[in-house]
Amino acid sequence: MLLGTLVVGIAGWLAGLPVFGADAAQPPPYKTGLRVVRTLGLDLYRQLEPKQRQLVNPEPVSIETDVTPFIKLAEYPEQDKPMRFVFVSVGFIDLMNNVAHAKAIDKIEKGYFEKYVLSLAGESGEKELKPLPNIANPQYWTEAVLNEQESSFGQMVGAAVAIKLSHHYLGHYKKYASQLEDANGKTVPINTLLTPAEWETSMRVGIRNAMEAGYLIEGPKALFECIDKMPKRPDWTLYFLPAKANVKAIKKEMEKMEKDLFAGKK
Repeated sequence: MLLGTLVVGIAGWLAGLPVFGADAAQPPPYKTGLRVVRTLGLDLYRQLEPKQRQLVNPEPVSIETDVTPFIKLAEYPEQDKPMRFVFVSVGFIDLMNNVAHAKAIDKIEKGYFEKYVLSLAGESGEKELKPLPNIANPQYWTEAVLNEQESSFGQMVGAAVAIKLSHHYLGHYKKYASQLEDANGKTVPINTLLTPAEWETSMRVGIRNAMEAGYLIEGPKALFECIDKMPKRPDWTLYFLPAKANVKAIKKEMEKMEKDLFAGKK
């Protein structure tokens, strides 16, 4: 048994693959966690116009230890001016890592992403998200796959945070602040309150902010595609996309924005 494990380990090392041990029960942790998310927030803040920076906190992203995937807004009074944040959950980081990794794996195993989407659609958010299917497979942890995962993670988080952050400087948070908790104190996703025009404006300015910070659109396209492909969407998806949002039109708009950015158009 020991000899067999050594042979597998050496073969994996020679192939440049991670070695998980005899049982292959626990894959290595992701490098993309809260520290990366906070760094992304700083990148987005630096790219805002001065008048926009005045309306958000210089370190705009904080975290809540909740397993439900969410991203929401918060404001705290201070003497000089309110502190305005975007809060993400531990479940948000898990979701971004999983979707990014599933999309990366799909490049070497076609159909993997759609299989994961079906699994994710059954997640209520009441418990920690389940691991990706067959995630201990060393082929899913090669340098090429992880590079793709990290890139997609950054793009997805950059877009999600930038869109949410825009609600502060566009005035949406102020408009809907009194409705962002229900009678039981539970958070109400702002996407359930925004008009279609408000969502579209936030999407455009947020994606522009993210692109100017270096985070392009393949990640958010994957995130919106993931939600759109779900046969029935869990309630937590409303933190990321309004129920009636036209994902096909959103993707087309983002592609035009990216093309315009590279062409030097505003």
